Amino acid sequence: MLQSILSWLWAVTGVLLIISVLLHSPKGDGMGGLAASGSSMFTSARSAENTLNRISWTLLALFLGFAVVLSAGWVS
Repeated sequence: MLQSILSWLWAVTGVLLIISVLLHSPKGDGMGGLAASGSSMFTSARSAENTLNRISWTLLALFLGFAVVLSAGWVS
């Protein structure tokens, strides 16, 4: 019973981790750098990016923790 709950939590944290990584803004300008816009002058994007980083790191720690617990066979 506990193992199935941990398996579901592991899967949910994996999906949330993928979503949080995909929500990050790209670091490079790429082709968008050709039409240079002044969007980098707003500081609220930096705060949002920091919060998203914390969420991603927390989800990564949870995902890896669940993976270790499930693969080590500590719960039955």
